[in-house]
Amino acid sequence: MVKPMLQHTYERASASGAKQVCIATDDERIKIIAEEFGAKVFMTAESHQSGTDRIQEVTTELGLSDDEVVVNVQADEPLIPASVINQVASNLSTHNEAGIATLCEVFSNQEEVRDPNAVKVVINPKGHALYFSRATIPYQASGSAQNCFRHVGIYAYRVSVLNEFVRWPPSDLEISEKLEQLRALYNGVSVHVEVSNEQIPAGVDTRKDLKAVRAAIAGR
Repeated sequence: MVKPMLQHTYERASASGAKQVCIATDDERIKIIAEEFGAKVFMTAESHQSGTDRIQEVTTELGLSDDEVVVNVQADEPLIPASVINQVASNLSTHNEAGIATLCEVFSNQEEVRDPNAVKVVINPKGHALYFSRATIPYQASGSAQNCFRHVGIYAYRVSVLNEFVRWPPSDLEISEKLEQLRALYNGVSVHVEVSNEQIPAGVDTRKDLKAVRAAIAGR
C-alpha cells in the first residue's frame, strides 16, 4: 500500500523523539487520512493566514507553558531527517536571545539560487537572520552562489513568541514575499539560523519536486 506524503513526514517527526507529535489542519479529508495511520489530529480554524497561526491555536488547546519549545515540520517535507528536527529544537533551546530558530543549507548550484520556490536567507555573524526572500540575496555580483543560503522550512518556536505572533497583523513584507517568518522579523523577534548538520532533500512545492520525492522514496 502506498503511503500518503503526510504519513512519511509524520513518521520522520515521530522518529525525532519529540514528546508529542500531532497534525494541525482545517481539512476534514486530511484528518481522516491522518487518523487512519494513527496520528493525533487537531482541527483548526479555516481563517488562519499561515502555519504559524495554526500551530498557536493548537498550543493554546494543549495548554503549553510560555517557555515550551514547539517545532513546526511542514507536511510537504516527507524526506526530512529526524536528526534535523532535533537540531532545530536544540538550536532554540541553546540560544536564549532567540524567539524562533530555523535551519539553512548552502546552495549547490546557480539554478536553485534563481528559483523563487527556493527561499534565501541572509545571516549575521552571530547566526541571526537579517532577511528572507524568494529573490536572490545577497546579490551575486560574481555570478557565483557563494555565501548564499537556502532556507529550510522547519521552525522551532517558544510558545510565548507564538502567542505574540498571532496578535500582529501580516506585514507588507510577509504579504509581498509570502513568507510568514518575515512577520516575526518585522516585529523585532530574533530568528537564529544554523546550517543543517545533515543534507535535507527539497520539499514538495512543484510537480517536479513531487516526482523527485517519489523516486527517492521508491529507491530506499
